[in-house]
Amino acid sequence: MTFMRNRLSYLIAAAAALPLCALSQSLETGNLTIDTGEQTHAFSIEIADEPEEISFGLMERESLDPDAGMLFDFGNPREPSMWMKNTLIPLDMLFVSSDGTIQMIARNTVPGSRRTISPGMPVKGVLEINGGRAAELGIEPGDTVNHPIFQTDAG
Repeated sequence: MTFMRNRLSYLIAAAAALPLCALSQSLETGNLTIDTGEQTHAFSIEIADEPEEISFGLMERESLDPDAGMLFDFGNPREPSMWMKNTLIPLDMLFVSSDGTIQMIARNTVPGSRRTISPGMPVKGVLEINGGRAAELGIEPGDTVNHPIFQTDAG
């Protein structure tokens, strides 16, 4: 009987994980750069722009390549409330305005934390990269994220 209960629990857990696996495989991918004024850093990204994708983010990921990340595109600027529930790795969260300017960086966010992280202002998007990576690359508020979702005055 215990074997049957354990097997049933496993099957239920596996079935519940299927939509999450499909979600991470269906994300649009792309590239972006961050201009620090002294250097330009390139990242390969996944783009979360649907409510389910934005809610799930990088949860359950055991690792992230050094030059990888996830860009959350909110469409219209809004004040986001981010958290690290079910996130297994520390992240840097870069809060980015409509023109691509980094407004705030939440550095080395704590895996599993339910503490709300917000920039205190509306932003167009959030870029999540490995925790500590922004400091390692010299990325600071005021630097520019270059990606088509961000409008610039040039042109």
